[in-house]
Amino acid sequence: MYRPTASALAATAPTQARSSADASPARAPRRVGLALIGCGQVTATHSRTLRRFPDVERFYASREAGRARSFADYHRGGGWFGSYEDAFADPRVDAVLIATPPDSHLPLALEGLRAGKHVLVEKPAFLRSDDFDVFELAARAANRVGFVLENYFYKPLAASLRALIASGDLGDVRFVHVDATKRQRARGWRADPARAGGGALFEGGIHWVSLMAHLGLTPLRVEGYRAGDVGLEPFDRPGRDGGTPERSTTVVFRYANGAVGTLLHSWEVPAPLRGLRISHIRGTRGSAAFESNGLFVAVGGRRPRILSPGLRDLLGYRAMFADALGSIRARRRPRYTLAMARRDLRLLEDACGSRVIRDAGAERLAWTY
Repeated sequence: MYRPTASALAATAPTQARSSADASPARAPRRVGLALIGCGQVTATHSRTLRRFPDVERFYASREAGRARSFADYHRGGGWFGSYEDAFADPRVDAVLIATPPDSHLPLALEGLRAGKHVLVEKPAFLRSDDFDVFELAARAANRVGFVLENYFYKPLAASLRALIASGDLGDVRFVHVDATKRQRARGWRADPARAGGGALFEGGIHWVSLMAHLGLTPLRVEGYRAGDVGLEPFDRPGRDGGTPERSTTVVFRYANGAVGTLLHSWEVPAPLRGLRISHIRGTRGSAAFESNGLFVAVGGRRPRILSPGLRDLLGYRAMFADALGSIRARRRPRYTLAMARRDLRLLEDACGSRVIRDAGAERLAWTY
C-alpha cells in the first residue's frame, strides 16, 4: 500500500522556475523532431494538439507502412516509418511518443532510450508501478527526459481546484466526490485485458485517480470496490487468470487531513444530463460543485462565485505538451514528475488490490501477475 514519506513528497514538488534575472536572452525554440509510435486514436488526438506547436516536426511510425504513411499525409507530418525500429534509428527524431497498447510501453520506451531519444509515454504508462524504477534508471543512464502523458494533471479544472482548496475558502475539506460514469464500449486492444493491463479502471480510471491525488490533499490509502458483477471476487486479475475485467468501480480515498474521497468510475452507466456529471468538494466553511470535466466550478460559502477554469485547453493537452517540450529543450524536470506518475499507478494498484488473499501463509495483493 502506498504511504507517502517526507522524501517522496519532496521529490514530487515541482521545480522552481528561474528568475528573470537568470534567464538568457529570448530566442526561437529549438525545433524538436517527434516520432509518434503507433497510429491509433490517441495518436490522432495528440496530432491535433501538436499541430499548434510549429516548432515540432511530427513523424509517424507503424508496423503497417501504409497506415503510417496515411497518418503522415493526413496530419501533415514530416515523414513516416514502416517500423518502430526505423523511427528509433532516424537522426531527425529527437523524441518518441509511445502510443501503443500498455503491454508494449516498457520495452518500447527502453528501446527509445537506448537509441538516445527522449521518451514520452501514454497512460497508463506501465503495467506495474515497479516498472518506473527500470524506466527512470534507463532515462538517467541515457541522459534523456522521461515523461508520462497524464493530461488530467494539467487540466485547468485541476489547477482551479488546487487553488480553491489552498485559499482556505472551503475551510478544512471533509469530502471529495467525483463522478466519472459514462457509457464506453471497449474495442480492439482495450477489450483484451492482457494487452490493456486490466479493465475500465486501469485503462481509463488512472486519469481520475491522478486528479484526486493532486488536489493539494495528500492521499494516505485507497480501497476499491467492484460493482455489478455478482459472484465474482472484487478484483480477479482479468485475462491472465481467467477473471473478468471490471466495468464499474468505487474507489475510496483517505487523505492525510482526515478527508474522505469517493470516485465513481464506470464504462457502463450513462452519464446524466447528456454527459454532464456533477462532482463536489465539501469543507467546514464552504463547498464547491463542479462539472467533472471542468466546464464550471460553483463555489458556495463566504465568497460564492462561479468559476470558468478554461475552455481553450479544457482537457489540458496543450499545457501538458508545452511542459514536455520545455523539459526536453531545457533538460529539466517536468511539473508532472515520474515520481508522481509512479505514485498514481501505485494508488491504482492499491485500489485494484484491496482484496488481500492468503497463499501458503503469505499475504499478497490480488493485483499481481
